[in-house]
Amino acid sequence: MSDLFESPAASNSPEFTVSELSGAVKKVIEGEFGLVRVRGEVGRVSRPASGHLYFALKDDRATLDAVSWKGQVARMQVRPEEGMEVIATGKMTTFPGQSKYQLIVDDVAPAGAGALMAMLEKRKAALGAEGLFDPARKKPIPYLPGVIGVVTSPSGAVIRDILHRLRDRFPRHVLIWPVAVQGQVCAAEVAAAIRGFNAIEAGGPIPRPDLIIVARGGGGLEDLWGFNEEIVVRAAASSRIPLISAVGHETDTTLIDYAADLRAPTPTAAAELAVPVRLELLAALDTLTARKSRGLAQGLALRGQRLRDLARALPRLDALLATPRQRYDGTVQRLGGALGMAASKKRAGFANVASRLRLETLLALITRRREALSASGLRLNDRSARGLERKHAAFDKWASRLPLALTRLIADAGRKTAEGRVKLAQLDTRLQAAPAQRLAALSQRLEALDRTRQTLGYAETLKRGYAVVRGDGHVITSKAAAEKSPALEIEFADGRVSLGTRAAKKPGPKGPEQASLF
Repeated sequence: MSDLFESPAASNSPEFTVSELSGAVKKVIEGEFGLVRVRGEVGRVSRPASGHLYFALKDDRATLDAVSWKGQVARMQVRPEEGMEVIATGKMTTFPGQSKYQLIVDDVAPAGAGALMAMLEKRKAALGAEGLFDPARKKPIPYLPGVIGVVTSPSGAVIRDILHRLRDRFPRHVLIWPVAVQGQVCAAEVAAAIRGFNAIEAGGPIPRPDLIIVARGGGGLEDLWGFNEEIVVRAAASSRIPLISAVGHETDTTLIDYAADLRAPTPTAAAELAVPVRLELLAALDTLTARKSRGLAQGLALRGQRLRDLARALPRLDALLATPRQRYDGTVQRLGGALGMAASKKRAGFANVASRLRLETLLALITRRREALSASGLRLNDRSARGLERKHAAFDKWASRLPLALTRLIADAGRKTAEGRVKLAQLDTRLQAAPAQRLAALSQRLEALDRTRQTLGYAETLKRGYAVVRGDGHVITSKAAAEKSPALEIEFADGRVSLGTRAAKKPGPKGPEQASLF
């Protein structure tokens, strides 16, 4: 019997399901490590399309998986990058689906300024190797820009300092592009502002800046980190508009300072570098104007003195003209004899030619000219004959084409005549029918007008129970007029009724008032 009741050794340990055990472990871990700060090196950073951030924290002996949800990533001042040594703040939890524990990270901070500086130097070396900091790429700052674009926070003291200093030195047109100068969205907004100013077209409704100032007040390395981001550095280096960087105080240095065309130690100094002092320019202009006036006066005086010195070295006018005047007189005296001699030579030459000129020579010349003229006439006749033959040939050619052209013209004219007859017949039919249609339309219109007249006339009103009262041939419209009229005539819809002559009322003793018919 004892064998029948024999059973395995009983145990007091409770039984758990897998889910129960995983939940218990989750509660224990979350209860013990509700808020922890973990220091380690970042590895295996993953940024999926969901916006969450997955990475690992490790040291020389262990690795801890970490995750930051999308909202937590947006609030991070510094995003973890592979190889950074950081201090992650968050809470421990478990992931039952894979039987592992992980750290839900709320915030990430570099493990001391040394880590940030190391990452900054690494990024600076990489961007410098691309030539983004090359001094040859930097553009000159305009001496007096017409429009200045300022990229900064609209609510801080920086923009007030810049506007105040510009107003004191040389007032300019300022365009403000408001951005966040700290936090996760700082880098994206600053880069977008620089690109936005460069995208403004010249001559458009919004003036294009001649100079851009990127400004922010002082702060720690973490506060200024947005201006060390690669997107900001590339936007500043690719800006076609000259750019002044005024981030932080004189001792603060960010990567945008190396990419900018000019670095200002403070935002106020950026305004001073952007424009000159107007009063100094006016004073310099007055000084230059005075120097110019003195120079012109002194130059005129020196040239006048030089002219007077040269005039004293020249001989007198009478001495200069004495020799030419003497030569002129001698030439005039020789002119009469020279004219006589020239006339004598010409006369002797003419006599010589006349002695050789005989009648036979003239006849021979005329004969030669007549023969040349006859030859020219024969050539002209030949040319005229050939030209006339060509004209006749051309005329015959066109004449051979004329019958065909006339036939086509006659055929076209016949076809057009037939088409015209058809159209004329159609127009004649329409013309015959038009008077009747017009008369019918006018009749209908006349009938409509007559109906309107009858509707608006007083005869139709009389049919509805009204009457017209007349006295002495006039229409009576009031009781007083009816009492004054000696005879009344009432017109109804079916005829008129006349009321006899009434005697005028005689004055007498007043009795009881009797109602009047009217």
